[in-house]
Amino acid sequence: MPNITFVLPDENQVTVVANDGDSLMQTAVDNGIEQITADCGGCCSCATCHCYVTEAWKDKVDAPDEMETALIESAIENAQENSRLSCQIFITSELDGLVVEIPESDW
Repeated sequence: MPNITFVLPDENQVTVVANDGDSLMQTAVDNGIEQITADCGGCCSCATCHCYVTEAWKDKVDAPDEMETALIESAIENAQENSRLSCQIFITSELDGLVVEIPESDW
């Protein structure tokens, strides 16, 4: 099972064990990462699961689709090239060691 590290806004790091097939958002929620509020429950409609995929990993996760890109562009004030919605990243064994940064709340 893959290990995922969340870098919190205060720079503290939390590494958790993820289940293959779960979304990164569900992994965060299941492990008490409170900064991922996931208000829509993973439907790609609220952007409260925004995160930054670190440079070393951004080419290893699937690219965002048009819907995710549009939501990030319209809802995230501090969007960056590596901004992603964690509900749209699904855990595989290839993501073992993934590191994502959680920004200060956009809400």
